[in-house]
Amino acid sequence: MLKGLVITPPVVGRISIGRVVERNGKRLPEKDDQFTLTSQVQNRAGWVLHPLDEALRKDAGGKLRSIPVRLLFNDPNLNLRADYSLFDRATGRPMCVGNGESCRRLDKGEISQLPCPGPDSCAYAGGDCKAYARLNVGIGDEDELGSFVLRTTSYNTIRTLAARLEYFSAVSGGLLACMPLELKLRGKSTTMSFRSAIYYVDLVVRSGMTLEEAITHAREVERVRKEAGFDQQALDEAARRGFANGAFEDLDEDVSSVVEEFYPAGDDTAAAEPATATAITLNDRLAQKVATANNNH
Repeated sequence: MLKGLVITPPVVGRISIGRVVERNGKRLPEKDDQFTLTSQVQNRAGWVLHPLDEALRKDAGGKLRSIPVRLLFNDPNLNLRADYSLFDRATGRPMCVGNGESCRRLDKGEISQLPCPGPDSCAYAGGDCKAYARLNVGIGDEDELGSFVLRTTSYNTIRTLAARLEYFSAVSGGLLACMPLELKLRGKSTTMSFRSAIYYVDLVVRSGMTLEEAITHAREVERVRKEAGFDQQALDEAARRGFANGAFEDLDEDVSSVVEEFYPAGDDTAAAEPATATAITLNDRLAQKVATANNNH
């Protein structure tokens, strides 16, 4: 195994909410109220849709707001990795990744282990550090060890997914990889979103099943896998070693799309409105702050 290279779950596609559009010569993130499954290929129009997108959309009657998924690992922290992350906007490279206690920081080609005060108190980040998470899930039966990745800086999504994974792991006796689950898109309004709808991702028991039925199903799947010689514990351990093999999970070529899509307007505090309307509101607020500061001098 190459040292310094984080070995992540094989990715066959992406899960996104919204897209990047070009407006007034700038590429800006545009929110949506449904999921989109894409391949890992881009053309001039954007990301190429994955064949499963059309199939699932047809079953859903048009808008894709829930996706049946399976988890690869029993350990919740292997399925969802969340960090406080700072990216170089020019190159897309990760500069600093921490968990609120310690961080790995790239400085002059060297990686240092330092205390992490969190994004609100970090002078080094200058306000550009954000919570950033990657969730890997299996969709469909074509590739049982392949996954679709959902990347997000949404606090609502990260907090909800982290809680659900821990809860489902607890009630199933640690059989997360055997549970029949689905990703579900939920909407809410907050004062930070100016009372417009924002959307976040939840993880729930698959439609048509109760929690008890899902647990029974998970135990049956585990029994069948054990009889076939499937070693889930070894799979979890292999993934754990892979994640620990390097300092930063995302490759430069992957993070450039993350920076474009999520920074600076990709968190869930942005209103789900046209970018021009949001920009006017933010400019007005900035002007008010400047005027107040001038009056105080």
